[in-house]
Amino acid sequence: MPPTAALKKKKGRPSQSRVDEGDDLEEWKKSKQLLRPKDQLELTEPELKDIIARQLGTNDPLIPQNLIQFNHAQGAFELIPPTGPMIVVYETQGTQIHKESEEAKKQVEDQGLDPSILEITDSAETIKPDELQNIPEETPGDEETQEEESEKPEVDSEMTEEDTEKETEVGEGEGEGEGEGEGEGDIEGEGGRAEDEEEKHHHGGKPKKLTNQFNFCERAALTYNNPVRVQDTQTTPPPMGTFSANVLQWVIYDAYQEDYAAQQLEKELERERKEKEKAPVSRHQAMTRKLVGKAQLSEAVQGRVLECWKVLERMVNQNTFDDIAKDYRYWEDPSDEFRDEEGTLLPLWKFTYDKTRKNTVTDIEWNPHYYDLFAVCFGFLDFMKPLDEGAVCLFTLKNPSFPEYICMTDSAVMCVDTHPKYPYMVVIGLYDGSVNVYNVQATCKQPAFRSNNVTNKHRGIVWEVKWAPDLPDGEMNFYSVSEDGKINNWVLMQNDLAVTTIITLFLAKDEVFGPDGTKLKMKGCASCVKFHPKQPLIYLVGTEEGNIYKCSTAYSSMFLLTYPAHHMPVYRIDFNRYNSDIFISCSGDWRIKIWEDNRLEPLFVFDVGACVGDVKWAPYSSTVFAAVTNEGKVYVFDLNVNKYKPICVQAIVSKKRNKLTRITFNPIQPIIIVGDDKGCISTLKLSPNLRIPCKAPKKQQHLDQWTLQCMKLDKLLSLVREPATLDIPEDTAESIES
Repeated sequence: MPPTAALKKKKGRPSQSRVDEGDDLEEWKKSKQLLRPKDQLELTEPELKDIIARQLGTNDPLIPQNLIQFNHAQGAFELIPPTGPMIVVYETQGTQIHKESEEAKKQVEDQGLDPSILEITDSAETIKPDELQNIPEETPGDEETQEEESEKPEVDSEMTEEDTEKETEVGEGEGEGEGEGEGEGDIEGEGGRAEDEEEKHHHGGKPKKLTNQFNFCERAALTYNNPVRVQDTQTTPPPMGTFSANVLQWVIYDAYQEDYAAQQLEKELERERKEKEKAPVSRHQAMTRKLVGKAQLSEAVQGRVLECWKVLERMVNQNTFDDIAKDYRYWEDPSDEFRDEEGTLLPLWKFTYDKTRKNTVTDIEWNPHYYDLFAVCFGFLDFMKPLDEGAVCLFTLKNPSFPEYICMTDSAVMCVDTHPKYPYMVVIGLYDGSVNVYNVQATCKQPAFRSNNVTNKHRGIVWEVKWAPDLPDGEMNFYSVSEDGKINNWVLMQNDLAVTTIITLFLAKDEVFGPDGTKLKMKGCASCVKFHPKQPLIYLVGTEEGNIYKCSTAYSSMFLLTYPAHHMPVYRIDFNRYNSDIFISCSGDWRIKIWEDNRLEPLFVFDVGACVGDVKWAPYSSTVFAAVTNEGKVYVFDLNVNKYKPICVQAIVSKKRNKLTRITFNPIQPIIIVGDDKGCISTLKLSPNLRIPCKAPKKQQHLDQWTLQCMKLDKLLSLVREPATLDIPEDTAESIES
């Protein structure tokens, strides 16, 4: 509400409310008054009314003055002239010249024209050199007409309001004048044409046409150059091989002969096929041919489609697990620099198969030819809850979502081994005592070789199988150990498996009486086997009684040596890669022991406080090994760093729900895979502290890594070996007292 509305009053005596409103108005006016500072300048009335004009100048105060630059030609500094306030936004070279310039008059004279044609108007106009040729020749009559037309606006502008009445008369007079002017102009025009013809004849006829020197215009443009983007990809180099052969005349001749014979055979087959198509056939034969053709076509199509789907599945998995794949190749734990003698394990992929989620991972084996392919056995170790089916699956790191090959069995699979020469030949041992050999390259549905379920089999669980070197005849063979105490050698014949019992394990105990009163020798239950890496005839057998027997395939009735290793079943034995006389064993008595050949006492003993399911030496170091326990933990030891404690202890699965059963090192990459009792395989990457390479001494820089690893292990073993007994030599010199 404006304050003026409150000032309106009615006639009569003012009320108390109106008085209050007046007081409010006065307070409002006081609050709206401007406060004047004390030091404000007092101006007179004329000074206040004086208008101060603002002027915009062209001088830029920000432009630097007195700039100099060094002139190398003169060898001294010189002053740079100021740039000025003008900024050129656009500049181009034109093709027009002023008509009154000397250059324009010269061009007109060169073309044989009269320079007076340039003086048509008084205003400063310009003309293009190209338009000079198109200017028509003017006559004196035309010039007069143009002068009269140019004078008309001036006459009209001088007319006043008083002369409007005489406009009609003036118009008639002008019309007569124009008629006379036209007649005179015609006469003058004819005279002008005659003069022009004389000038043309005087200059030599046709005028010379000059080229325009102002049509050239140099233009330049600066374009934006896109930045170069470099993308590098590191890939594993493809395998390379060297091939050499001698190309001689008869070799070329034989090649041409073979090619010609193949062409002739193809033509013959084509001719026979056409003859069969032309021959009359019955309806039944025609239907049979169609079905066979469709079946063959469908198998070929299915094979191609399956291959395409595998490639597509690998691409999808590569995009899905892109971060894990990068960590697998390039990740290195930077925190290892701040840890003293400790390392970590980075979890990568997890491999599972839906049909084997209830099974236990009983064995894991890397393929000897493909470093990213490994075989996994699915069985069970809890004998209170047996399972009817088992499987062996071949997984690859390129496809974590599904196995590459699947071999389902009617019994639980307990062990597996891949042939070192033929990577597609896989042998497995089953819970029912039989063994199967699969050729995964041909088919995974049926085994290529199978033992007889009645006579040609073990009478207990097959705990481990190992391929042996081929026989002199080239036949493949393998060994198997079982809890029945027998070690069998199986030979792959043409259509069957031939078995030979190498040795039967008997305990070094007294004979016991059987049910019928006869005395019987107690047999040992074999739980694992490991062949010597350098002596194929020597092997070690672990038993459920805790002993380790050193045996030979050349003797079937005696042991070479017996190691009193553990108090509970021996689960795994493994030889050191750099020193074949050193091997390691693990057992259910919570202990891991390191042995030296022909020594009955262990060199190192480690107690991890839980049942140890598996132990393996690292392929990259002579002093590093890893083990898994029933508590779901992975233990990594490095004897060169710490001879008493592990340098890495990491829980992989839940202690209450899962148990780790098997572990193995990748032969090339710094990763390990572990299996649990829920059918899951986990991939782990070792941190840099767990795989420190050996550094060569300053005076032995020529030594390779293999030699350095062997020297490191020998130095470590020399600290724990018992020193040899030294005999004091006789004192041949006479004593002083004598």
